[in-house]
Amino acid sequence: MFIPKYTITNKILRDVGIVEAAREIIINAPLVPAWEAKFRKEAIERTIHHGTHLEGNPLSSEEVRDVLEGQEVIARDRDVQEIINYRNVLKFIDGIHTQIGTSGSYSFTIETILEMHKLTTEKILPPESSGHFRIRQVVIKNNEAKQVHPIIKAGIIHYELARIHPFVDGNGRVARGVATLILFLDNYDIRKFFSFEEYFDENPMQYYLTLQAVSNQLVLDTHERDLTPWLEYFTEGVAIELNRVKEKVQRISVDARIKDKLGTQLMLNERQMMIMEYIHRHKALSNKDFRKIFPDYSDDTVLRELKFLRKNGLVKKSGGTKKAAYVLK
Repeated sequence: MFIPKYTITNKILRDVGIVEAAREIIINAPLVPAWEAKFRKEAIERTIHHGTHLEGNPLSSEEVRDVLEGQEVIARDRDVQEIINYRNVLKFIDGIHTQIGTSGSYSFTIETILEMHKLTTEKILPPESSGHFRIRQVVIKNNEAKQVHPIIKAGIIHYELARIHPFVDGNGRVARGVATLILFLDNYDIRKFFSFEEYFDENPMQYYLTLQAVSNQLVLDTHERDLTPWLEYFTEGVAIELNRVKEKVQRISVDARIKDKLGTQLMLNERQMMIMEYIHRHKALSNKDFRKIFPDYSDDTVLRELKFLRKNGLVKKSGGTKKAAYVLK
């Protein structure tokens, strides 16, 4: 039996607490279907872009989006194939999640990992290497897994797959894909809005150094390595990502309140939602507040968004030109 060695530190507890709070808000947010679909699409694009970029794929987020939409991109065949392959991995994970919803169960086996590797490396590695272990198959079992928090479990499995390095190529993508699947299997799909790949890709050196720091520990047996530093890093990443998603979901929840107010769905862009959320929180928005929420946009841009909101009966202007303030109507 594999029993990983780690300590639940105050940092891990804090970050798991942030994850749980964000998860609760995200799951229960009253989003209209159009935003639900948009969030899932963006999460897939971010996962694929950052997950492959972390492994050296040079395609930009815009180019990745073009590939996913079937448009032609001037790039190496391998780079384009990696994007297509990782999309197929996510489809595979989603298929398993759908199966769980239908049958209520799924048996996670070594074949699951092999299939994910085959999808990851299709047309990149030769058939004899794609979907096959480097030397021999190794099965890692943990009968206590059900007692471990899903975030901790996903982090442990990610580390172990990265440490074992079971494949000729594609180990990182498979490790992160399996970690995502583990979360889904434990009912942590979180509406499929999240992508912790972005956190890793923001500072890839820290990602690899944190993995390596654990592997460099001088122990008699590899299972005696203390995974705590890696789990602190991993849980922090999940917490940061879900907090980002939570904040966007809270802004977009404004859209549901608007539907209740107007009796119809009105799709707002993100700037318009940020304005509505600011006014909702602070009761009013003055001209001098423009820079607080839109430091990278001109006043004319903000005024154009406010004009749209006023035209649709969501906000009204009060006061003179110099002391103008916008409030909820």
